[in-house]
Amino acid sequence: MQTPLDLKLLTTFVRAAHSGTLSATAIQVGRTQSTVTMQIQRLEETLGHALFHRSGSGVHLTGHGERFLGYAERILKLQDEALSAFSDHGLRGAITFGCPEDYLIAFFPALLKSFGTIYPDIEIKVVSAPTPDLHRLLHARQIDMALVSVADPTATDIARTEQLAWVGSKPTLELHDFGVGAYGPTTTIPLALAASNALDHKAACDAMEGAHMPYKISYASNSLAGLIAVVRSGLAISVMMQKAVPNDLYILKSPLPPLPKLGLKVATSESPQSPAIAAFGDHIGKFLPFL
Repeated sequence: MQTPLDLKLLTTFVRAAHSGTLSATAIQVGRTQSTVTMQIQRLEETLGHALFHRSGSGVHLTGHGERFLGYAERILKLQDEALSAFSDHGLRGAITFGCPEDYLIAFFPALLKSFGTIYPDIEIKVVSAPTPDLHRLLHARQIDMALVSVADPTATDIARTEQLAWVGSKPTLELHDFGVGAYGPTTTIPLALAASNALDHKAACDAMEGAHMPYKISYASNSLAGLIAVVRSGLAISVMMQKAVPNDLYILKSPLPPLPKLGLKVATSESPQSPAIAAFGDHIGKFLPFL
């Protein structure tokens, strides 16, 4: 008689296949790395085939591993569907969700609270990262779903649009001296921006160049907290989603050029979508426009 497959081992295997490292898998499944290694070995013993090539850089699927991954994902999806269909408590399951830091701060306390009230048995793990990194994580199937920025706010499937804003430590640009005396028309304006591949970085540079205003990128950080700290110091101005601007900072306007709006869109990985993932996506689409 064949040994039945252990769903916990399947979960660990799928996470390892998507993350490519056992250390990342250990964090995702809430186990030690040695336990993850033992679980993979047990699954390989059950199947009678090696599922991963091990190397110093991580783990990579063998041919048998590639073949088994599709089965494992379908089995776990069917488990979620079965539990949901026959549970008196609604959906169950786990979601790994990605979101830029400013959206996370501005929207997700309310979204997670309202979703948790409806679906208390769904576990949501949140990964905070810029949109370009989230696309890579989705492609690698290391996260299930993400809220990402879109340059065209009129594109299809946009859940919400947000205005970008110039942000400073004082009410007007003229009051900033940037350590070189009062602001003047030839002053080179120091900017604190996210990484160069971020949409708000590109929007800021395009706006300044279009207005022929001299600027320099004095600080670069993908951490919203880091950008806020620099702006509070008065050493630079930054660009943020308007809704994420802290109360002690100021939205700056003229003579600075106008900034565009961005679209916010829910994106999913190519993995089979469980009922829990579908429910969270629907919830974001319904509630995000009203926050």
